[in-house]
Amino acid sequence: IVTVEEIGEGGLSVEHELAPEWLSQVLAGEGQGTGFRPAGPARLAARFKRASGKLLLEGDARLRLVGQCRRCLTDIELDVPVEFELDLVARKPASGGDEDDEARKDAERAASFDLEGVDEKFYDGREIDLSAIAREQVLLALPMDGLCKDGCKGLCSVCGQDLNQKDCGCQRKVADPRWAALKNIKLT
Repeated sequence: IVTVEEIGEGGLSVEHELAPEWLSQVLAGEGQGTGFRPAGPARLAARFKRASGKLLLEGDARLRLVGQCRRCLTDIELDVPVEFELDLVARKPASGGDEDDEARKDAERAASFDLEGVDEKFYDGREIDLSAIAREQVLLALPMDGLCKDGCKGLCSVCGQDLNQKDCGCQRKVADPRWAALKNIKLT
């Protein structure tokens, strides 16, 4: 948690360790996980600057993650950079005590895609929860999947042999049975 008063005219730099336990919880998610697990701790470096009524947040971290190759299912280690820039905007307090109306407006704003405000993040009161921002940015930086090497041959679709280790000799080209009758036609 960073308080807004801590951020002076010269800005504020903070470093925070992202513990493997916290990373495991983020990567496991709610329900279906990401398929990655941390290989160790990471460090998040964040810099806050004041700029025209907003706060500019720049952050970067390097994650070492363990996952599975999408083709051969062997464990691989990935180096994932997490770099982001966000404009932090103070949420205006609800006037007149109509919190439901303000929540509805926030939901409409979040559901719309405004290209101007895509990098804007709202914060309440005088505190900024850096862990929530870090969680979101870690999840956004994750690759869809990884490969053990560019030329990975994967697994045999017939017997399951890892084709990077040895060729199994299986006939992997499956003929479409709808065209089987045409196989016997002889053209002269």
